[in-house]
Amino acid sequence: MSDTQQIKEKIDIVELISEYISLKPSGINHKGLCPFHNEKSPSFMVNRERQSWHCFGCNKGGDVFTFVEEIEGLDFVESLRLLAKKAGIELTTLQKDVHKSQKNRIKDINRLAATFYHNFLIKMAPAQEARDYLLNRGMTTDTLEKWQVGYVVDQWDLLTKYMLKKGHSIDDLVASGLTIKRDNANPQTFKGFYDRFRGRIIFPIQNVHGDVVGFTARVLKESKDSGGKYINTPQTLVFDKSQVVFGLYHAKNAIRAEKLAIFVEGQTDVISCHQAGSSNVVATSGTALTQGHIKLIKRYSNNIAFCFDADSAGIDAAKRAIGIALEEGLNVKIIRIAREMGKDPDEVIKKDRALWTSLVENAQDVMSWYFQIAFQRSDLSNPKIKQEIANELLPEIKKIPYAVEREHWIQELSNRVGVEISVLKDEMARFDLKKETFQPVSEKKKAPQVPLKPQKRSDLLIERFLSITLKYLKTFDSQQISAKMDEALSTSSFGPLYLAIKKGYNDGQLSIDILRESCDQKTSENPVDILLLRADLDFSDYNEGIAQEESKKLLFQIEREWEKERRKLLESQIQSAESAKDKTRLDELMRALISLD
Repeated sequence: MSDTQQIKEKIDIVELISEYISLKPSGINHKGLCPFHNEKSPSFMVNRERQSWHCFGCNKGGDVFTFVEEIEGLDFVESLRLLAKKAGIELTTLQKDVHKSQKNRIKDINRLAATFYHNFLIKMAPAQEARDYLLNRGMTTDTLEKWQVGYVVDQWDLLTKYMLKKGHSIDDLVASGLTIKRDNANPQTFKGFYDRFRGRIIFPIQNVHGDVVGFTARVLKESKDSGGKYINTPQTLVFDKSQVVFGLYHAKNAIRAEKLAIFVEGQTDVISCHQAGSSNVVATSGTALTQGHIKLIKRYSNNIAFCFDADSAGIDAAKRAIGIALEEGLNVKIIRIAREMGKDPDEVIKKDRALWTSLVENAQDVMSWYFQIAFQRSDLSNPKIKQEIANELLPEIKKIPYAVEREHWIQELSNRVGVEISVLKDEMARFDLKKETFQPVSEKKKAPQVPLKPQKRSDLLIERFLSITLKYLKTFDSQQISAKMDEALSTSSFGPLYLAIKKGYNDGQLSIDILRESCDQKTSENPVDILLLRADLDFSDYNEGIAQEESKKLLFQIEREWEKERRKLLESQIQSAESAKDKTRLDELMRALISLD
């Protein structure tokens, strides 16, 4: 049995897709909102028995492999590797192909490097100072193991030499970002190549599947030659900091369970929170929050809380993050740490774990936080201060899409600055929110979609007729189909399927398996399976009697629509023949037009 067959047998497609979106039973299928385009009504269908999925909104579909490729942005070999890992299968027949991918070779290099750094921290005498530093910071040995925290001494090419001995190429090491190449480097002697991370504590960065895709490294002793306090893996084939959320691999189950994701600023804060039992905490990896980060979080929860520093930079970062999260339709709250409590979650937890829990439970809604920040200004008797507060808050109030809530906050601002509501409303009208605005999910602007090929009405009717025919095969009767209906059906895009149904009926061998085999196009989707999913969506509450009546109506509509389209075509051709003064062709076309009546 091939690797792909083993994986399909082991992986339950409904359970797999449920890791990304919410699915609900619908007859023999499961349905939900499509993750590949914005929609209000679910048109995304999954069939466990056929191990297939299809969206009738954007027309994407396939099997477990195509789903993972689409949603994770992977090629086939990468999706194969990921699903094999989920299924607990060791790849055999495609192992060589898997290794051919440089992406996968870099992941192997990163995994081995993480182990190297961690073992150096735990076992080597020169790492004693780093071990003491981490343990004094409150990290336990179990935490160091769970997060694979590492260390490496300040030597130029310790890791590079180790990796070369393990058989990895210098080109792959440079591509991974772990090795840096000087301009005058010699690939034959390996001179001129050196390690990016030296004399630093190292935190591996894992993607949501647990693959090590990069590293953050903190200098142990700062000096004029040590570079920045933190340095990170640069952009590589496997590491895009705008798409990786630090700690999500360890946090995703807790985020689902708690129905809340907490974003903090630093990796140390994440690790401290997890060690203290707050396992739904994550952070970005050396960059500001992006839309990519939020899309990842949305797979696990629609609720998010931000805990950023209370300084001006932290407040600005929080405001940007709030805007992105709201645009994506998330429910947002703010965890605010007072100065006397500590400067970050790590310090708060060291002082009092229960205090951190209380801060999370009492997180503020966004507008309350905006008001608290704005009214830090003390002299409210100064009209300029009042204007500054209004300038800061009115644009945020204007963004609120709900009239009652918007009126509440205008009233609140009016009470606190002592200005009439009508004045504030006039002032609010000045602000132009075209460049920065958000709407609730149901009203927000849809993301651009790939335009679909327009379908004629006759195509839609034929698709519906064949869907109901496949679900209720006993209702098919070729004697009910007129010559016009037959031509319309056989010349449509589903012509081969219709002809197979007709042949099966006439031969007395009409079955779904035979039809599926006759329409096998050697692709991930068989038209029979797509139409059966459509039937389950549209006709699940029908019986054979109702289905037979619906089929008759559809055939009548197909015939009428075919006549309209045929007449329109003939009239166009007649005009062309008249212009060309082609009498023979004109007579032929006129006879064809008359025959339609």
